Amino acid sequence: MTEANNQIEICAKDDVPDGEVIRVDHGDLELAVYQVEGTFYVTDNACTHGPGELSEGYLEGHVIECDFHQGKFDIRDGEVVAPPCLVAIKTYKILPHETAVVIEAP
Repeated sequence: MTEANNQIEICAKDDVPDGEVIRVDHGDLELAVYQVEGTFYVTDNACTHGPGELSEGYLEGHVIECDFHQGKFDIRDGEVVAPPCLVAIKTYKILPHETAVVIEAP
C-alpha cells in the first residue's frame, strides 16, 4: 500500500472477489472495500449506528447490511437504505488504476 500526491493505494484489485467486501486498514483509516460487477467502492468500515463493521456484513448488489443491527447503506453514495441507521457512511472517490484500488486521500 502506497500513498502519494493525494492518492492512497489500499489493495490489489485481485484481493477483492466480485460480489464481496474486505476490510483494509491504512494508517488511521479503517476501510471496507467492495467489488460489484467489476466496479470497486470504498467506505468507512464502521457502521454509523453502533459497533458493527461493514466488512463483516452482507453485500447484496450495491447495499451493505451491517451484521450488528441490520442497518443498510448504499455503497455508491453512503446513504442509509434501512433503519436503524440514520447517518450515512463516508465514501471515498476511486481513482483509475490498472491493478490496484486507489482512493483520493481524505
